[in-house]
Amino acid sequence: MNNSQNHPQPDTDPKGSATMHSQTNTAPSKQAQLQLSGVSKRFGGLQAIDQVTIDLVPGIVTTLVGPNGAGKTTLFNTITGHIKPDSGTIVWQGKSIVGLPPWKIARLGIARTFQDLRLFTHMTVQENVLAAMETQSWLWQTGGKAVQKERAEKVAHTLEITGLADMARETANNLSYAERKFLSLARTLVSGADLWLLDEPASGLDPPSYDLFLKLLRDEVNRGITVCIIEHNLDIVVGISDKIAFLDQGRLIANGDPREVLENPELVAIYFGERKL
Repeated sequence: MNNSQNHPQPDTDPKGSATMHSQTNTAPSKQAQLQLSGVSKRFGGLQAIDQVTIDLVPGIVTTLVGPNGAGKTTLFNTITGHIKPDSGTIVWQGKSIVGLPPWKIARLGIARTFQDLRLFTHMTVQENVLAAMETQSWLWQTGGKAVQKERAEKVAHTLEITGLADMARETANNLSYAERKFLSLARTLVSGADLWLLDEPASGLDPPSYDLFLKLLRDEVNRGITVCIIEHNLDIVVGISDKIAFLDQGRLIANGDPREVLENPELVAIYFGERKL
């Protein structure tokens, strides 16, 4: 697989092949923070996700790939509580989160970004980041000036490392596309979440911006953050992923090393619409 955007790629093994499976080998990793087992969701006659089992592990970037309509966004929606699965379990840090509302799941330490970013466009960059701190950021909370100073310093540091310090007082709708992407990342950084669900976070970035994004992401992953990404640009997929989960028609049909998955000819055919399975 190849894509036109130039991003770093690891060496590939032309003989590599992805393990195709039918969801029978479902033993969860002992280190997994999030465990999905047999998760399914149907909308009328459409089976959006079908018996998906996957573990998300700290310090690992797992990327969801597959053709349009494969079920990637629906899977994110079931994790975050926007959609309740018809069957299966979703366990976060040892406790089921199925049926919880999105705001409670967010409070448990699961952060999500969207393709359309969903920023507060008429608020300043600084206010957007403060708002993402939720209960940490309200002025009437206890803690006094010391806590307020700590929050302000955290926001300032986050804006500095994301390249937004000079735009702190600009409204979000005055930012460029890349700057809005970094504002979305800044909001995730200050949220304190242990799991990041990122929907095409690097798409549309120029090479220097992509390099900065990758550095910031890797710094957090090395700290132990759990990351799951939806991405369509295969150069980004190769450059960013520790593990790839390939979805097709709602089924998880491959899950493993990026080189093995992306060099599998059957998966290549599915991805580019030349179906063999």
